[in-house]
Amino acid sequence: MKTLFTFFLVSVSLITFGQSATALSEGAYKSKVDDVNHLWIFQDNYCSYIEYTDAHFIRTWGGPYTYSDGQLSIEIEYDTEDTARIEKTIKMDIAIQNSTLKGKTNSWTKEKENLQNLDGLWRITGRKEDSSSEIGTIPRGDRKTIKILSNGYFQWIAINPAVKGFYGTGGGKYTFKGNEYQENILFFSRDDSRVGHTLSFHGEIKEENKWHHSGLSSKGDPIYEIWTREP
Repeated sequence: MKTLFTFFLVSVSLITFGQSATALSEGAYKSKVDDVNHLWIFQDNYCSYIEYTDAHFIRTWGGPYTYSDGQLSIEIEYDTEDTARIEKTIKMDIAIQNSTLKGKTNSWTKEKENLQNLDGLWRITGRKEDSSSEIGTIPRGDRKTIKILSNGYFQWIAINPAVKGFYGTGGGKYTFKGNEYQENILFFSRDDSRVGHTLSFHGEIKEENKWHHSGLSSKGDPIYEIWTREP
């Protein structure tokens, strides 16, 4: 599927920028073109870009990023439309004007500030299997499931950059108050029928940078997961 973002395959020239020292603020940026939502999440030096309609997931891509002097560089770890970009670094000129990112054919406005304690980049590192009381460790390797939370938005992504593997994603808006963590699904790559559902979980940060996440999955199965904040 060709989208408005095919221009990212090459470095693009935009309106005159000059040498800007403006920092790219973490958070969620959005735009809507026709019926397609364009959501861009930046958090802890990692970014993810998602395209979806109000009922259907289209595409996602992302990875670690840096921003300097008006140029955004992204090391692509996943791309559901163009796997040839995985493990390559793309560079693009992006202007920052107030709370808006401006590109050649689109612009994205930052969503209202909604900082929460879970904002960050997380990686699943443990889970309980079935009814076991033991928490099994998930060793670090090429395959990983990460979760990026920022500005009231979240996305999980299951990937293996080493083999250009993509195994699923989902996301939307979230709230975390007390020990209650709640998700409202805006996109889900495996099953569009999940869009619009709200899921509630128990969430608690224990030890150092360990997020204990428990409740029922989108399928109704009990889960207990440990997520560790990425450095």
